[in-house]
Amino acid sequence: MIIQQDQFHEHNMSKLIKGAVVPRPIAWVSSISSKGDQNLAPFSFFTVASMNPITLCFSVGAEGRTKDTLVNIRETGQFVVNIVSESLANQMYESSKAYDYQEDEFKKTGLKAAESKRVQPPRVSEAPVNIECELDQIIEIGTNHLILGKVVCYHIQEDVYMERDKVDPFKLAPVGRMAGDYTYIKEFYNLPTTDKDNS
Repeated sequence: MIIQQDQFHEHNMSKLIKGAVVPRPIAWVSSISSKGDQNLAPFSFFTVASMNPITLCFSVGAEGRTKDTLVNIRETGQFVVNIVSESLANQMYESSKAYDYQEDEFKKTGLKAAESKRVQPPRVSEAPVNIECELDQIIEIGTNHLILGKVVCYHIQEDVYMERDKVDPFKLAPVGRMAGDYTYIKEFYNLPTTDKDNS
């Protein structure tokens, strides 16, 4: 099957794109308003945008009202990307619900808000990795907003850190996003594979 742009309206392209671009990492973004209201929300349109300068990016969609995360980052210019491990999957899902603007997802999920070093928004204390960011720019793409943030501080739990500045993927135990579901990432292999690997 081939679906060209003039045929997009005949299909649910959102499902077709999200079902093929998988597994997607999850940016569990903590932010804070100018009045001090904390927010925590997951975004699965997320990746590394640059290594010089080190920059992360994630996309905030427009579903009804403007997302609290976008409002807060516009106000303060700061945020933290927390990495979701298997043990935190349920809390991450709980934080994805549409709470009122001033409700604190840290309290809703029972997570501990830890003080950051270089930015005002708190970190998820239980997350294996926290990446503090300062806003670089916000790019409007249709009804979405692509947020780019320069990394200013990196936290990693001791048991996840490996020598020579590596992250232990088994201890990290990251959760990925599929179409509408989630996946554990447990198996790793090198390329190229051999016939023996496939037997």
